[in-house]
Amino acid sequence: MTRSPARAPRLRRLAQATTASAAVAILAVISGCSRQSVDLGTADSDDVIVASISGEPDQLDPHSTTSYFAFEVLENVYDTLVEPDEEFNMQPALAESWEVSDDELTWTFHLREGVTFHDGSDFTADDVVYSYRRIIDGELANAWKLTMLTDVRAVDDHTVEIDVDAPSPTLLSALGGFKGVAIVEEDNAESGDITTEPIGTGPFAVDSARPGDSVTLKANEDYWGGAPEVAGVQFRYITEHNTAVAALRSGEIDWTDSIPPQQFGTLDKDQSLHIESVISNDYWYVAMNEAKEPFDDPQVRQAIAYAVDRDSIAQATGFGTSEVNQTAIPGSSPWAYNYAPFERDTDKAQQLLDEAGVSDLSMELMVTNEYPETVTAAQVIADNLSDVGISVSITTLDFGSWLDRQGQGDFDALMLGWLGNIDPDDYYYAQHHSEGPSNSQGYSNPEVDKLLDAGRVEMDEGKRHELYEQAAKHIVDDVSYLYLYNPAVIQAHTSRLEGYTIRSDRAVRFRDAKLTED
Repeated sequence: MTRSPARAPRLRRLAQATTASAAVAILAVISGCSRQSVDLGTADSDDVIVASISGEPDQLDPHSTTSYFAFEVLENVYDTLVEPDEEFNMQPALAESWEVSDDELTWTFHLREGVTFHDGSDFTADDVVYSYRRIIDGELANAWKLTMLTDVRAVDDHTVEIDVDAPSPTLLSALGGFKGVAIVEEDNAESGDITTEPIGTGPFAVDSARPGDSVTLKANEDYWGGAPEVAGVQFRYITEHNTAVAALRSGEIDWTDSIPPQQFGTLDKDQSLHIESVISNDYWYVAMNEAKEPFDDPQVRQAIAYAVDRDSIAQATGFGTSEVNQTAIPGSSPWAYNYAPFERDTDKAQQLLDEAGVSDLSMELMVTNEYPETVTAAQVIADNLSDVGISVSITTLDFGSWLDRQGQGDFDALMLGWLGNIDPDDYYYAQHHSEGPSNSQGYSNPEVDKLLDAGRVEMDEGKRHELYEQAAKHIVDDVSYLYLYNPAVIQAHTSRLEGYTIRSDRAVRFRDAKLTED
């Protein structure tokens, strides 16, 4: 799941592992999936969590990578000033406390004392200033998240002041929503070693990496939050879901998120495993190109919204684990808005097409084979739309080609998903503001612009709720995005792994996990 176009921020591209590494993983399963020894010096390899992820990180620089696989690893290596708890409330991390000036334009963060990087060097306010300036000045992947900053400065070793251009209720989520804005060590970053040997302040440090195979982390015994319960974590790259499941069942690995939704019920019956599913804060959508006729007509987009069967789409892709949603933000979020005007109604869809003077419509729907759920969903959508006389041709592209065509506006309609959303601004501004960096569909509604601009500076939470509900209603009614469903986060681990919590933001945190005796 990704942030949308090539120019979009925080794009998390699920890289493909090499054929060779996949073959190695399959051979391991065929040969009996014996648990391999993990070398962490004097550490007991049985005290190392072995986790499988579906692909290899492209690099390990948190400010530059756009790979979700990288962030699965980096979540355990780096810290941010603040971080979201399970309800997405921002809690202290490297900053113990903070306050906002009376004019709401200066935020003062008080940093933890005694924190060190993995190489033993001290963490200070200068590291915060360097990290944010590196992102902003280098126009790195997440610079868009810090656009409200007008200045960041160290008052002393343990105090940082941040000036913003307007009251900024989104600042905390921007600084702590995920590890793309982590605090890095200057020497590590400037040397370039950060791409393969990153140095953070997090609960684990990178110990070794085997390209095409795995990366191993060792526990940071000096971690400010307390030393982890385990000696380390090894992330193995297993691209095939069935291979990962077999490795989990055999005991070769302890944890995986490579679980096909259709296997959830079967694995749930396995007493040796613990499998869990939560609705994520991601969402999947269809966008139609409003620069092209007839998709520039809201009635045509509304007709298509009435014609699709979201329940069938969610069932086909998630096998009962997903949650149909027409407003992007899941019901578990405090920002959820229960609004669903487009229940399937082919008669209403046909009426709208007739009123728009559209018949015999042919529509190309662009999907990518790197996200098989888009291919499956497109097939259901094509069948749905045929019931109202719309012929859908499905174009399946590799992700790079998909991004190129989206960025060029060369599409009728496309399907993909967004992940990593916390604040309502994450869900709506970039995608639906007329000047939003990810508004590739070309949507423009002055009232929505006004509401989204206001939401970005309104510090009263109740008033923000009202603003975003109004904006969401317009966005849904206009079908800027045709929202489909929120997918599930599905993860499984062996019964000997305890203390791990599945999260709807997909953050993989092993700092509180431990391994028990078999």
